[in-house]
Amino acid sequence: MLRTDVPSLGFWPVPWLTDHSAAIAALAVKHRLPTIGGARRFAEGGGLLAYGASAVDTWRRAAGYVDRILKGATPAELPIERPTKFGLAINLTTSTALGLTIPHSILLRADQVID
Repeated sequence: MLRTDVPSLGFWPVPWLTDHSAAIAALAVKHRLPTIGGARRFAEGGGLLAYGASAVDTWRRAAGYVDRILKGATPAELPIERPTKFGLAINLTTSTALGLTIPHSILLRADQVID
């Protein structure tokens, strides 16, 4: 079961942290700290959880903005958009190493479960 009284680490999806996610995750497991990051690569690198906006969807929507600007739209007049697609990745190997059990209801909501 996920516990809320356990210290944990959270990371923003910045390139330096994402590029070093395996080293960060290994240190976190060594010190028994659950981790959560914003990029799916973070969980793939050994972090416990990753939850954030879909990079694929964000880039696809950015391409639409570029298309409008190249067709003559004024960038200042384009609407600001927020992410609409988010993804949850859970690393069960890390969960087991930390002695945590992820509830089945959370696993069912995950977009990616890493064994």
